[in-house]
Amino acid sequence: MTQIFTILFDLDGTLVDTAPDLMNAHNHVMKKFSLHRKDLKDIKHLAGRGSWVMMQRSFKEEIRDEKVKKEMIKEFINHYSKNIDKSSKPIKGVVDFLKWAKSKNISMGICTNKQERLAVDLLKKLKLFDFFEYVAGSDTFAFNKPDPRHLTDVVEIIGGDLKKTIMVGDSEVDSMSASNAKIPFVLIEDGYTEKSSKEIPHDILIKDFQNFEKIIEKYL
Repeated sequence: MTQIFTILFDLDGTLVDTAPDLMNAHNHVMKKFSLHRKDLKDIKHLAGRGSWVMMQRSFKEEIRDEKVKKEMIKEFINHYSKNIDKSSKPIKGVVDFLKWAKSKNISMGICTNKQERLAVDLLKKLKLFDFFEYVAGSDTFAFNKPDPRHLTDVVEIIGGDLKKTIMVGDSEVDSMSASNAKIPFVLIEDGYTEKSSKEIPHDILIKDFQNFEKIIEKYL
């Protein structure tokens, strides 16, 4: 099969709205350790850089004991992995777009700062896994976003061409990754970030994946 184009996607907040399940896992840990819980808006601002960073940003100065922090992270991952697809849903238009892209022989990969096993498990449970040639998580390589190799290595693995590749994400980390890899960047509005769309460099801004194929067609 000839690959005419490659699209790399972030996962959380880009392809899938995972905030409700991340919030539940986060608040489970907070309750167990007698700390403040967060609402959905807070979680969207904290997520996007992996569970460890999310929890650290939530703790701020509340937790100084590294052993306790590690126990909390372990508790978070354990709870989240068991409830990963309870409330998480694909972003509007995702499934139809992925089907269209496959029909056009467009190769697709995931570049997420979520642990690889969790990303794969979520994609399989939401029946999205088979659309992708490769899934790279935070622990797949010895580096992750915004290191450009997180993107460029995936393109190489799936036999793509960087000159015919685009990145889709929802945060400044994704934007930096695409910029570092020297590929165009599509930004999803209202993603998992504290920054506004005006503060995040992008080539194209979209609300969801409805009619996204019209944008991609311009690159083919």
